[in-house]
Amino acid sequence: MIDLDTWNLSIPVGVPATTIETPLLVGGYQDHYFQSKNGAIFFWSPVNGTTTETAKFPRSELRETYPDGSLRNWTYPSADHFLRAALNVSQVPSTGKLVIGQIHAYKSSMPLLKLEYQYKTSSANGNIVAKVRLTPEAPIQVVTLASGIALNQRFTYVLHLTPKGTLAINLNGVKWSTRVNSAWASKPLYFKAGIYPQDNSGYETEAGAARFDKLSIEHRPLLSTAP
Repeated sequence: MIDLDTWNLSIPVGVPATTIETPLLVGGYQDHYFQSKNGAIFFWSPVNGTTTETAKFPRSELRETYPDGSLRNWTYPSADHFLRAALNVSQVPSTGKLVIGQIHAYKSSMPLLKLEYQYKTSSANGNIVAKVRLTPEAPIQVVTLASGIALNQRFTYVLHLTPKGTLAINLNGVKWSTRVNSAWASKPLYFKAGIYPQDNSGYETEAGAARFDKLSIEHRPLLSTAP
């Protein structure tokens, strides 16, 4: 069972897009864009859906909160931070691109990390790439973490940002890591997960969809240095 008491949900309806607050989500909220059943959660977002205020693309995506619904933001030196997920992507828009996990920066349009599934029609499978900013203002670096991931093929990921600024990604057991610049240390960050199609043109039948059967956040406290 996926615990939803540390998330709110953005769905591509209304102007700007609607946020479903944590207590409502925990209470069993379901709609066309989000369903929680049989121990898994299903996300769907059409390319012609509405967007959040600063975004170009629609989404059906969870955002980290506290159980009372207030937004949870954290700085990386404060703990060991993990986002763990297992999912399969079942539909992609015509661009083939679907963001499935993020480490975002509060009140910024430039996240530290986007984890993106990129489907190619020619090969009938997709790559999973990390789009990383090593400093808050740096251009994106793109790193391919996996290839040959078909639609409806289950895979796992773990995003891990350490108190010393090491960003580690484990994708189906294959590990990659880098060190982010200390300029990120004072920036409030938060996790996101779900689907964020990188496309905003087409009919409603053009959409992104994914099913998560595991999703969890952990902020592991630092070991005490007290005697």
